[in-house]
This record gives sequence, structure tokens and C-alpha cells, in this order.
Amino acid sequence: MSMSDPVADMLTRIRNAGMVHFSSVDMPYSKMKHHVAQIMQNEGYINGFEVVVEKGPQNTLRIDLKYDGNGNRVITGLRRVSKPGRRVYASHHEIPAVMSGLGISIVSTSQGIISGRQARSKKIGGEIICEVW
Repeated sequence: MSMSDPVADMLTRIRNAGMVHFSSVDMPYSKMKHHVAQIMQNEGYINGFEVVVEKGPQNTLRIDLKYDGNGNRVITGLRRVSKPGRRVYASHHEIPAVMSGLGISIVSTSQGIISGRQARSKKIGGEIICEVW
């Protein structure tokens, strides 16, 4: 399996781990994934994450998945929007409201990777990386 899209791989790992109710999921570390995890934590979709320092060439990003009181996963859906083959950019007023505002979009902007809501309030557009709900 070629790793041409590490973010799609990250979303798939989170989706699969949630379906089988794993408490956490590991993936190769990257700065981009770190920022995406940070936003998911800030927005309350995951309990947290940690960078596990490995002996090898690459560290591991461990995401602590979140479930509600009934054991249902908090993240019900993840969607990669901008893909390596088809980049999706939006100005601040084109950033979509995910699930009528119940979800979030994660946007890569000139000021770093931020949530769609932050991008709208700062009036900056960028590349829409993914949506979480």
C-alpha cells in the first residue's frame, strides 16, 4: 500500500478503530496529522493524543478515541475533502458548514491548520483537508 495520502490513512485508521471500539489508535507521526489531531481534541472529538517517541526513523501518533456515556463513538463520520489528485480550496465565505454546523471542517491556511469556524471568523480561506462529525 503506497502512502500517497497520509491524512486519508489517518482518517481511515480512526474510523476503523472507532467501529471496533478501540480505546486508542496508532499511526505514523507527521506535523500535519499532529495539527489535525489537535483540532479534533480542541473541538471535543477525541480525548487526546500523544507523540510516542520510537527508536526508528519515525515517531508514532497515538490518538485516544472518545465515546459517550452509552459507549457510542463521538466521531460518527470522517471525510477527506482535498485529495492529492484533486485539491479543494475555498475562500472564507465558501467554507462549508458540516452537518448543518454539528460537524467541523479542518482547513490548511496561511496561518496554519485551523478549524473551518476559526477560518471563517479570521476571514481566511485555504485548503479544506477534511470534515469530522
